[in-house]
Amino acid sequence: SSEPLTTGGAASRFESEERLPDSDPQSEKQIKGDPMKKLINAPEDVLAESLKGVSLAHPELSVDFANAVITRATPKAQGKVAVVSGGGSGHEPLHGGFVGVGMLDAAVAGEIFTSPTPDRVQAATQAVDRGAGVLHIVKNYTGDVLNFEMAAELAAMEGIEVGTVVVDDDVAVQDSLYTAGRRGVGLTVLLEKLVGAAAEEGQDLASVVELAQRINGQGRSMGMALTSSTVPAAGKPTFDLPEDQMEIGIGIHGEPGRHREPLAPASEIARQLVEPILADIDAAGPAIVMLNGMGGTPLIELYLMYGEVAALLEAAGVQIARTLVGNYITALDMAGCSVTVLKADDELLRLWDAPVNTPGLRWGV
Repeated sequence: SSEPLTTGGAASRFESEERLPDSDPQSEKQIKGDPMKKLINAPEDVLAESLKGVSLAHPELSVDFANAVITRATPKAQGKVAVVSGGGSGHEPLHGGFVGVGMLDAAVAGEIFTSPTPDRVQAATQAVDRGAGVLHIVKNYTGDVLNFEMAAELAAMEGIEVGTVVVDDDVAVQDSLYTAGRRGVGLTVLLEKLVGAAAEEGQDLASVVELAQRINGQGRSMGMALTSSTVPAAGKPTFDLPEDQMEIGIGIHGEPGRHREPLAPASEIARQLVEPILADIDAAGPAIVMLNGMGGTPLIELYLMYGEVAALLEAAGVQIARTLVGNYITALDMAGCSVTVLKADDELLRLWDAPVNTPGLRWGV
């Protein structure tokens, strides 16, 4: 793991993806004796046992338990670009839930909120290369960026051509404790779908990389939290958020964002998520919009929030052409949501509508 490159002013309330929150006597007490309300056996076994469940539930997937890599059981045809993504676990269905036809060829899982090691990323890259090169989709967190970069160098030594896109769509903060620049959040889901479709139809690596970079430039996200998440190894919430407070601009590991303020109605929360996105990008015209849950918010509230978000976007001239509402990139059990807006054109809408068959996203098949 690596040291963070930059430190934001609000960083003291959380720990980095590469360094899980240190335990204290209370958290140790919870882990050893007091019940922690999670459906687990032991904190140190969560990832391995979850991957076992994935393999049993989805015979169309193959799991390399030694490297924590999920691939398609039936690889795509030779001569097609393969698409690999991954990162710390705890964001399900991202990334393993998006492995399948029309999306990812492989997802490599780190421990919870912890970047996967270069050798595991390399193993995923080797496993899915079909002779046309491999695209790495990397969220902009220091550990992910460095480890995927090292894996790409190792793959190149073996004759595998690797292209990379670093997703940095979060408008909430410019730098945080473990990012240089903006964080990579909700746009990752849309990007994986779109470039997965392009690779599936046979576009070459240069074209897929160019498409990925264009999508990254045209999409923005903003999130908020009503509660913290609880990492099993810590046994307690990552940060304290009083019942009458909310955090605006959080990341997907519970890291704080722009500010904390009193809880407000959904209409006001929607405004605080949408306005920074529209201030950062000209989204007028057709768009793909995702209202994403952070893992602990029921769908009835997510749909209510989507209604508020849609009204604000349409009033600003955004024509919502395609929509996702649900839990797609989560933060364990955090209550909250995020909004992602991707400015679209006919090509992106065509790729969006292309068939996809994964545990977490499925249509047209």
